Amino acid sequence: MNAKPKRSDRVGESVRSELTAMLARGAIRDPAVQDAIITTVRLSDDLRNARVYVRLLAPEVSQGTRDALLQGLQRAAPYIRRSLAPTLKLKYQPDLKFFWDEGLDRAARVEALLHDLREEEAQQRERGDGEEQA
Repeated sequence: MNAKPKRSDRVGESVRSELTAMLARGAIRDPAVQDAIITTVRLSDDLRNARVYVRLLAPEVSQGTRDALLQGLQRAAPYIRRSLAPTLKLKYQPDLKFFWDEGLDRAARVEALLHDLREEEAQQRERGDGEEQA
């Protein structure tokens, strides 16, 4: 069955696309917001609240840099809402809250753990093979 996506999902994708375009053209001049990537936008079903998940292009980012990015975006939120209004054409513009996207960080931690487990297994096999030959 091809279920039609919820309206909140469709509008969320529109918000993500518009925010990405705004960042690409440098509409937000705060230096802390440079190199930001909008990964996901989740809207409430009534379209009044948006959770905007962001990351930076750099693979490893300090907590201070993350905080500066989120604060910069939160300061720009009123400007962003006004800029989105003509494109979205909604009765109410969503209230924007910005969050760091932990998805890639979690994936990297899981990958590192799996790598460590594989190395331990390989070392145990090597030790086991050496004992049998002796």
